[in-house]
Amino acid sequence: MLRRPLLYTTLTALLLAFTAPLLWALSGSFKTRGDIFEYPPKLLPSPATLDNYRSLLTDQPFGRWFLVSTVVALLATVVSVFVCALAGYGFAKFRFAGKQLLFGVMFSSLSIPFAVILVPLFVILVKTGLGSPWFALIVPWVAPAFGIFMMQQYIVQSVPDEILEAARIDGASEFGIFRRVVLPLLRPSLGALGVWQFLQSYNSFLWPLVLVSDSSQYTLPLGLQTLFRAENRQYDLVLAGAVLAVLPAVLVFVVLRKQLLEGLSTGAVKG
Repeated sequence: MLRRPLLYTTLTALLLAFTAPLLWALSGSFKTRGDIFEYPPKLLPSPATLDNYRSLLTDQPFGRWFLVSTVVALLATVVSVFVCALAGYGFAKFRFAGKQLLFGVMFSSLSIPFAVILVPLFVILVKTGLGSPWFALIVPWVAPAFGIFMMQQYIVQSVPDEILEAARIDGASEFGIFRRVVLPLLRPSLGALGVWQFLQSYNSFLWPLVLVSDSSQYTLPLGLQTLFRAENRQYDLVLAGAVLAVLPAVLVFVVLRKQLLEGLSTGAVKG
């Protein structure tokens, strides 16, 4: 009898712990800079003001930062989901020389921090003339090892060989089988991977910091960092920008929440 109340109490406490920073940022975005640090702190702004949002959108290139981050994250997500699904399908359903070795090398790359390969990756892109921010910002997220491994595991569990053989007997090409048979069966895992990949690219800070030097091409994390590093520490604008920056991530989660939940629960319902 005590388990359910204890469970609800624990979940409520975790919910408050996770949402408290967002609620504080939302409240602070409607306060003046002086009111943000008043003591004792007040959750509701009094009086509320829209000057922070007005100044952020008119006096700062926030719209440009927002556009760059959103477009780069969407492109990286679409390309990454397709490449990971294609690579996972190859590892799961095809036999070829060196498959185990190649999969082992790919899987072991999960243990390598991104900071280790950051400089070599930057040098390669510059030497090959591919250092354009619109292209280079997407490169690290095109074929993540985690995404390939996730797709490979899901395809092994959810795509029977009999369906593929039937499609081959009907004369379908291998890419046609992947596009018309495999991809529709992968919708839950594609949604889960899409949410994860969008957040990885959208929240990236270290790679854009190394790559981008023109302030007009800054991503949101870089742009908000410039406001934070300003001489007078523009906390009011940073909070307003943080609130607006959350909107694309929330929208992606709302659109893909069904596929995300199905993808996360697949392992639990598979015997």
